[in-house]
Parts: sequence; structure tokens; C-alpha cells
Amino acid sequence: MKEMEELTSIDAIEQFIDNYTFSFLYVSRQDCSVCHAILPKLRVLLDRFPRISLGHIQGEAVGEIASRYLIFTAPALLLFVEGKELLREDRFVQFGALERKLENLMDLLS
Repeated sequence: MKEMEELTSIDAIEQFIDNYTFSFLYVSRQDCSVCHAILPKLRVLLDRFPRISLGHIQGEAVGEIASRYLIFTAPALLLFVEGKELLREDRFVQFGALERKLENLMDLLS
């Protein structure tokens, strides 16, 4: 299962995005059952993409994330490549489609 870094502030999030060429943010909420169901599946999927680093943010702990990254629902999944957002999924994630998008992006950027 993909290792993930817990990010607890906007500064930590921005540093995470800056430190990794491929940074994937997973924003969840404590009271969100969908969030709890998706995270393990996402970690297994991202195991196939070793160049992608995974950061996890509890939305309640970092309230500013909603306005900074325009997140209106949880879970939210954002992939940044060299600091630019290239992929966004939210709420109900189609893992087959997400996997194909990631494969295509990684092929293009390799």
C-alpha cells in the first residue's frame, strides 16, 4: 500500500507540492464514509505509480484548503505535476477511469 504523508497546514501542503515532481493530494473529512472507503483503494492504485507521492489532508484540520484549492466536497483528489494541477476528481471516483488517466499522464510525461 502506498505510503502517504499527513499534511496539517497550508504551508506543509505547498511545500509537499513543491518538493515532488508528481504530488497527489487526497482531501478527506472525518465524518465522510466515502472518504474512508476510497483511501485504501487509492493507496493500492498509486502503488503502481512509484513516481507519485501521496499527501493526505483532513479538511477539518486545514480549513483554508477549501478556499485555496477550490474544494467544495470530500473526498477531493488532486494531482500536481511540477506544481501545476493536472488532474482533479471528487466525491464518487471511478477507479478504472482514474487509472487510465494516470497511465496516460505518466506516459506523456516520461
